[in-house]
Amino acid sequence: PVVRTGARVLADQQFEPLAGRRVGLIVNHTARVDSVHLIDLVAAAPDVELVALFGPEHGLRGEADAGETVEDGRDDRTGVPIYSLYGDTRRPTAEMLDGVDVLVFDIQDIGARFYTYISTMALAMQAAAEHGIAFMVLDRPNPLGGTYVSGFMLEPEQTSFVGQFPIPIAHGMTVGELAQMIRGEGLMDGLETLDLTVIPMEHWSRTQQWPDTGLEWVPTSPNIPDFETALIYPGACFIEATAASEGRGTREPFKLIGAPWVAAQALADTLNGRGLPGLRFEPATFTPRSIEGMASSPKLQDQEVHGVRFVVTDRQAVRPVEAGVHLLEALYRQSQARAVPLITRPAWLARLAGTERLLAMLKDGATPEAIVAAWADEVEAFRRQRAPYLLY
Repeated sequence: PVVRTGARVLADQQFEPLAGRRVGLIVNHTARVDSVHLIDLVAAAPDVELVALFGPEHGLRGEADAGETVEDGRDDRTGVPIYSLYGDTRRPTAEMLDGVDVLVFDIQDIGARFYTYISTMALAMQAAAEHGIAFMVLDRPNPLGGTYVSGFMLEPEQTSFVGQFPIPIAHGMTVGELAQMIRGEGLMDGLETLDLTVIPMEHWSRTQQWPDTGLEWVPTSPNIPDFETALIYPGACFIEATAASEGRGTREPFKLIGAPWVAAQALADTLNGRGLPGLRFEPATFTPRSIEGMASSPKLQDQEVHGVRFVVTDRQAVRPVEAGVHLLEALYRQSQARAVPLITRPAWLARLAGTERLLAMLKDGATPEAIVAAWADEVEAFRRQRAPYLLY
């Protein structure tokens, strides 16, 4: 059976849990029930007053570039004010929350710690608790499924908007489960009193990846156009911190990785020789271009670069964070041989990895296997810690 999202479950209940309440929606373009936006459904619901809309990174309609500031405005269809949570503030202010009884979060996440929608959720939970406002999460699938957990835990000194609380890079949780864990484990301060409700999905199980849900993929942000990109993103994203292109400025962001100096065939041969499950690598040559609506000024714009293309051969076998470490290490060895710098943004790599250990191990000549082994114990501890909060 097709998965029924929390939004659909709530809509089928005629929004009864919201009756008599003034609602603020934290949503973007992914908050749909079939082809109808949650904004329109809530606005039309009897006895529910929609008073505020809050948009995350990329905006309410999901069209802004990564990192691009999003402005406040008003919704054309409902006339309700839109407040940006990716502009002057990352959390709703007292003024924005004036007259709101309950904040409702419905945004499709992709299961990587540094994908910022869960940071928006956590900060909004704090604001709700601070102002005595209820918080409701309409649950959605984790596209990667709920069993794969991997990557370094976020260390406190690396806390930022791409890592707002201590979880591994790939957390294997839904947004509803995460909300419960953030509150229950005190992963963010001040949530002891938060009135939290999760509307669970129906027909989703942890072994299901996105293609198993029967739901249509809506690009979650301009450079996550499809499920396969979401699948490799938790590892390919490391390349953002390097001199190499992570494929922005092409129609295959994160699937294409390269730099002008890379020996493409050698890199593909190295990676294919490692037998990374569910993936093979093809040599690729590409030229990042400015693409309206995807990447206005990509890295290495208009330069021909050489590298590899990720090809998914078995989506259920892919271990994206591990693959990202192998890719980064192989690129690092080539850059050393050519005496060109690779890690040009070391602080960003630490933010993405959640630790300075990744770069330190690369510099020390650690094997990819040793780097992966370095997070095994903390991931095991996290699995135990998250267990009470799993809904499926």
